[in-house]
Amino acid sequence: MAATKNIFALHQLEITIGYAFQNLSLLEQALTHRSFGPVHNERLEFLGDSILGMVIAKKLYAMFPHNPEGDLTRMRSSLVRETTLAELAREFGLGNCLRLGPGELKTGGARRDSLLADAVESVIAAMYLDSGEEFDTVRQIVLSWFHSRLKTINPKVNQKDPKSSLQELLQSQHKPLPQYKVVNISGTDNDQVFTVEVCVEGVSEKFSGKGSSKRRAEQVAAQHLLDFFAVKK
Repeated sequence: MAATKNIFALHQLEITIGYAFQNLSLLEQALTHRSFGPVHNERLEFLGDSILGMVIAKKLYAMFPHNPEGDLTRMRSSLVRETTLAELAREFGLGNCLRLGPGELKTGGARRDSLLADAVESVIAAMYLDSGEEFDTVRQIVLSWFHSRLKTINPKVNQKDPKSSLQELLQSQHKPLPQYKVVNISGTDNDQVFTVEVCVEGVSEKFSGKGSSKRRAEQVAAQHLLDFFAVKK
């Protein structure tokens, strides 16, 4: 368990996010990067990503009953993308509560979008597990976080990120969805660089992207492929 000073910070975070943990160790784990030690938040991030996607998808489905799948996909992508989640994390002051190894601290990990976004997803999973897997409890809290963004979202405004744009382009051509594959991970545990390759049917060229997270590398790779298609037009 955290020291007294950290416990105070965790309780302050509970007030900010609107959820009081029965097991504070779950929240602590959600805020722990793998550079800090063997008990970290990567598995929680995996679970939280799926829960967040479901919460937002269900809300958009109810809010926009007459909009096509493409509109819903674009809006969901804009709400759950790395930059949006990092903005939320900063609103919560979540970076001040992250537990990072010396290397991550030195390189400013507490301010990095990828780490902040991952922590938001991890906190969502921690709430879900702490509540006894009460999805509706977590749904209400998460929707309160996104209230202002959901209130102003517009299905006709271009909110597409590169991955969403690429998916929509391929769907319009009745082609299979793109496949993303991590082909290399370099750097140290505290400062990793992911290289992701994207492949689509009918294109022999290989396009890759690099980033400090798998998610970011996928976006870069998708943009490179979109640029290729634009030149071919």
